[in-house]
Amino acid sequence: MEVVADLEACPRPPEGCATTIGAYDGVHRGHRVVIEGVRRIAEERGLRSAVVTFDRHPARVVRPDSAPQLLTDLSQKLELLAETGLDYALVLHFDEARSKEPAEQFVREVLADCLRSRVVVVGADFHFGYRRGGNVALLEQMGAELDFDVVGLDLVDVDGQVAGAGGSVSSTAIRAALGDGDAVAAAEMLGRLHELRGTVVAGDGRSGGSGLPTAKVVVDDELLVPGDGSYAGWYERPDGTVHAAVISTGSAAASSHPAPEPALEAHLLDFDGDLSGEAATVRFVTRLAEQSTQLERSCEQARAVLDPARNR
Repeated sequence: MEVVADLEACPRPPEGCATTIGAYDGVHRGHRVVIEGVRRIAEERGLRSAVVTFDRHPARVVRPDSAPQLLTDLSQKLELLAETGLDYALVLHFDEARSKEPAEQFVREVLADCLRSRVVVVGADFHFGYRRGGNVALLEQMGAELDFDVVGLDLVDVDGQVAGAGGSVSSTAIRAALGDGDAVAAAEMLGRLHELRGTVVAGDGRSGGSGLPTAKVVVDDELLVPGDGSYAGWYERPDGTVHAAVISTGSAAASSHPAPEPALEAHLLDFDGDLSGEAATVRFVTRLAEQSTQLERSCEQARAVLDPARNR
């Protein structure tokens, strides 16, 4: 996948693109259904496939006081998008000027000129542009003028079917599940384990009298840390080795090594060494019944849950 981060470097492919647009936070199962549709249409029509996304969540600019915590940072989002097989990811810098851009200008500048879109695929409830003035109807109107078709897709459930009474897959629903500590429901909607990346600011600690190596991992304050509690999960080191862990968040983490920034603690079950200063990736499997005051019991539960053959 070619990442384009500057409109001055627009690809303008001669065959044109099938294009989708959105924040794509989490690149969850619903997103992947849309992207599969884009790629299928591109193949059928001899087009390239593209996604237009942003270098930050638009809400961080438009309504910063109520902007959501993110499921993925930009680098992880691009990695996940690359896995889908798209040809292009156009990453637009989203600032105040972009937030005030009329929807019509966005269509002409980005969709028609930069990507030479021949098909635009979005959710049926998609809105964009200044004060959300753009929608599927506007896209259809401008598509007739600029020679592109518009496909509006319904929301889908975890099975990829049109969502019914059971609810749809969305970044909002995933955030709610994680806020409640339901890592299992979040993973079902994501199609993978929820993952956070950060830096170890304290390592080789021995927590709760258990003798376990404990890593305090500080993450970006825009990322969503699951609700307070202890979780069975996986800790990945920079060399790619993965270790079973009990991951504590919120007050459960703060009780051991307080830190001024958003942080979590990973208690590694099968490792002995100093982790300080290294990059860390943690993945949440399920919340455990016991909290940090019963770390040894949490470790027993985690060992029972974390079959090495399971998705890491």
